[in-house]
Amino acid sequence: MREKVEEALSRVRPVLQADGGDVELVDVKEGVVTLRLTGACGGCPMATMTLRNGIERVLREEVPGIKDVVAV
Repeated sequence: MREKVEEALSRVRPVLQADGGDVELVDVKEGVVTLRLTGACGGCPMATMTLRNGIERVLREEVPGIKDVVAV
């Protein structure tokens, strides 16, 4: 599952990097994906929306079995 998550994140990264941010995969355990938003995304007030409406949506569409996506 970790490889599929990394592959899906590679499609999201260019959008984040265009705004000076990035996303780092911390862990995948029992269907819960833990991510770290870095760069401009780390302190952005819209980070929660980016996580839920962007990253989580893409991950759930492309990787079966994801139960939750959390940021640390």
